[in-house]
Parts: sequence; structure tokens; C-alpha cells
Amino acid sequence: MDRYEVLGRILGRQDGLITRAQALRTGFSRNEIDWLAGAGRWRPVARAVYLVGHDPRAELSRRCEIRAALLSLGRHAHAVLGTAAELHGIAGLPRSSEIHVALPGNRGRPQSAGPPNVVLHQIERSPGQVVGVDGLPATTPLVTVAEVILRVARYPAVSVLDSALSRGLVTDDDLLVIPRLIRGRRGAVAARSYLAEADGRAQSPLETRTRLRCVDGRVPPDALQLEVRDDDGYLLGVGDLGWRAPRVIAEADGQGPHGTPEAVFADRRRQNRLVNAGWTVLRFTWQDTLDPAYIPWTVRNAIAAVRVR
Repeated sequence: MDRYEVLGRILGRQDGLITRAQALRTGFSRNEIDWLAGAGRWRPVARAVYLVGHDPRAELSRRCEIRAALLSLGRHAHAVLGTAAELHGIAGLPRSSEIHVALPGNRGRPQSAGPPNVVLHQIERSPGQVVGVDGLPATTPLVTVAEVILRVARYPAVSVLDSALSRGLVTDDDLLVIPRLIRGRRGAVAARSYLAEADGRAQSPLETRTRLRCVDGRVPPDALQLEVRDDDGYLLGVGDLGWRAPRVIAEADGQGPHGTPEAVFADRRRQNRLVNAGWTVLRFTWQDTLDPAYIPWTVRNAIAAVRVR
């Protein structure tokens, strides 16, 4: 097979990347590789990793950055923590340019082995704890969640748990395994308490944060994803958080699902239906969750106003 055909296949499955070792096995000499890199045809993006066939001035995609880091660190490297969560699509952690990679045993020690934004971890793995995510090795969703909640505060930890549950990446039964996975590790006591607050009905980290603010403010909702129907059973709307007795609903308005003109129009129509049916509808944004008192204060006032009618 022609070496350029082999090269094309490798690039196709590796986001346009090839390692020096792969290029040598394909039939390129060391001098050829150095010339291609020096001429700008192959762009070095990590130690002994090159990007081929792309604009050398273009910014690397996040996926390409992660793959380059993993390729540069060898076949035992795998994504962990926030990077693994990112690959699985688990939400709830702040955005970060860092790429968290683990290597087993002594392989995890050299801190200069990868790009500067790579954080290396030395972790021994049991069989089955690493899976492929679109061709990228990463810890399983369950292991990822267990290791993340050891290292972050309550709000992001519960958000990560909610997101993994909501996406079906872990189940409630899976969460029962986490105490065993984290036993004896730093942060385990707090992490176990986060498990009790996880709820897969939350559809975004903003909903999780809004719920936790209400819990902390002693006005916990008695329903999530509350369906409101009229006397004929017609669905008037679904509230993110609900207090059924006083007929109060709270909506968590994120920029994604609620940011388009169509979504705004649909939200207003739905809100009008709910208000006409006797429900109070509150709306909260991410900024509102930054003040611990604001959301529970607003909910408490709305409930009080209903009671004096």
C-alpha cells in the first residue's frame, strides 16, 4: 500500500494528527519528517506529534489538542477528571484550557512530557476503567464522576452528578458503587454527601445550582420537571422547579436553550398559559445563583404572596 494512502488513513482517524513513530512505520525517514516540519507542511503540536494538511496559522480545536496530548504521552495515556468529563459530555465544571491526562506507575512522573497545558497524574487503573470515546481513551463515566467529585466543591460536584445521570451515562444504582471507589481518599467524606443530593431530572448545571440555592435557603422545591395540565389534561407547560401547593414554578434560563428568538417566543407563550392557570412563574439566570440569598428570598416572597391572596 502506498505510504500516502496509509498516511491518509491515520490522519482520518486521528483528527489530522500523526506521531513521529507512526510516520516512521509508514515509511517516512527521519530527515523527511524533519524537512516536512521545517517547511511548515507538518505542524508540530506536541512532542513528536504533527498536524498535517491544515492551515498552520489556525487555532487547534479542543478535540485536536486533547488527542495531541494523549498521542504525545504514549499508548498508556488516557484522559481523566475534567478532560474525561468533557469528552463524555458531562457538564457542570468551569471551562479550563488544562488537559488532564493519567499514566500508570512511574510513567506519570515526567512533568515535561507533554504540552504546557497538560496536567499529568500518576494513577494505577483496574481493568475496564478506561474506555474509548470517539477514539480517545478516557476513564469511564462512573470513574470520571467519582474522581471529579473528590476534587471540586459541592455545587460543581452535584452538577456533574446530575449531568451524568440526566444523560444516562450513570444510573442511580451506579452511584451506590462510588463510596467503594473513593474509600480512604482525600475528599471522600464530602463527596459521599454530594451523592445524596444528585438528581438526574435536572437538565442543566443552572437548574442544579438554582435547586441547591433553594435547598440552602430552606425553600426546597417539591418537584422537578413539574408538568402542569388543565382540567382536560392538556399540558400547559413543564416547570424546572415547582412548589405545588402554592402553585409556584421557577425556571432556570440558560443562554443555550432559552437564548434564541424562537425559544423566547415559546417561553412567553408557555408562561402566559401557566399564569392564566393560576401559577406564579419565576425566572432565574446564572448571575442570580451567585448571590446565595436572592433566589430563596424571591421564592419565599412568591409563596407568601400566594398565601395572602
